[in-house]
Amino acid sequence: MDKLLLEPLQLPNGQVLESRFFKSAMSETMADKQQAPSDDLIALYDYWAKQGMGVLVTGNVMVDGRYLGEPGNVVLDSDAHLNQFRKWAAVGQKTGVPIWLQLNHPGKQMYRSINQEPIAPSAIPISGGSASAFRPPREMTVFEIKEARDKFIAAGVRAKAAGFTGVQLHAAHGYLINQFLSPADNQRTDLYGGSLDNRMRFLLEIYQGLREKVGPDFTIALKLNASDFKEEGFGFEDCKYVVKRMSELGIDLIEISGGNYETPVFGGEYESGAGFVTYAVALADLTSVPIVSTGGFRKIAQMEEAIEEGVSMIGLARPFVLRPNLVNDYQEDSDFQLSTPRLTTGLPKLDKALGPIIGVSYYEAQMKRLAKGRSAKISHNAWPYLLQTVRAHGLSALKPRRK
Repeated sequence: MDKLLLEPLQLPNGQVLESRFFKSAMSETMADKQQAPSDDLIALYDYWAKQGMGVLVTGNVMVDGRYLGEPGNVVLDSDAHLNQFRKWAAVGQKTGVPIWLQLNHPGKQMYRSINQEPIAPSAIPISGGSASAFRPPREMTVFEIKEARDKFIAAGVRAKAAGFTGVQLHAAHGYLINQFLSPADNQRTDLYGGSLDNRMRFLLEIYQGLREKVGPDFTIALKLNASDFKEEGFGFEDCKYVVKRMSELGIDLIEISGGNYETPVFGGEYESGAGFVTYAVALADLTSVPIVSTGGFRKIAQMEEAIEEGVSMIGLARPFVLRPNLVNDYQEDSDFQLSTPRLTTGLPKLDKALGPIIGVSYYEAQMKRLAKGRSAKISHNAWPYLLQTVRAHGLSALKPRRK
């Protein structure tokens, strides 16, 4: 029987990915003190690059060092540490596995502890259970919008110069580009607000400006919410329109996810089932651009069914931490199930309040183990990982975080 997930995929720009396994972004928080890629981060990708995945997408690489999503983010806003980025890209070049830098700006999703006033399309604070972890944002001036756009473009140009084969623009999970797209977050009355065409202007200007500078062969991918899952937010009809428009403009691949800090859907029903696959299949019918469905896949049969239904790649993140050699396992046995441990503090109310951060803390710790040549440690006790996170980032880290 043919193994669907091992078939190569050719992107619109001609780049060929050797399998349908897509290592989706996880926030590694493994920058060094200069906000450059640490040797441990490079070692982690060196290890992953030998595991047979079709592509490796990095965690958040921030395009402006003033605005971090969380402590420990890598920043690419100057040439100062380009040599470290070259070393990072080289581990993919050695094995032929593409590494794409995920380019991001947090907008208002910037921890209070970072001690910088956040900026956003409109001065609308984050609401819900995690609101206290963030300062209210200031509305961006048009100058700041153009400055942020140019930071994304410059980071993409530097990524190419460092030897990466592509970038992914992070337009999901409530970060800055998503904030522009969302009518709940963007209530501007100028050219960057109002209609969806205006709300997507920021994304389009980034994409078109970057494409002009890097040329047609360099991969530019997009991470997009199927929906924000909140009232008046970016919904699936909006998503379909953006997918069609970006496809017309020549985007190379679109990864579909969902949610944000206010509605962090990961860790709930979307973790136990293939949460966004229905949306991804519907989008695959609208475009010839490859669509990646990320989130919740735990059974090989689910993954193969999604490919049969038109999805181009299967996005996995946490399984590649716990079972990095799963592509090899799939080659040898086409039917196995992935499992992720349920961590608990032993206090159900605390588990409910800290659910997302428990997971993030645990997987950050396991990625650091992989970087040191050790295997992931399966555990159900949340306390060591929560305490590690508090030691590293302070109490404000105990708030939901997104990838």
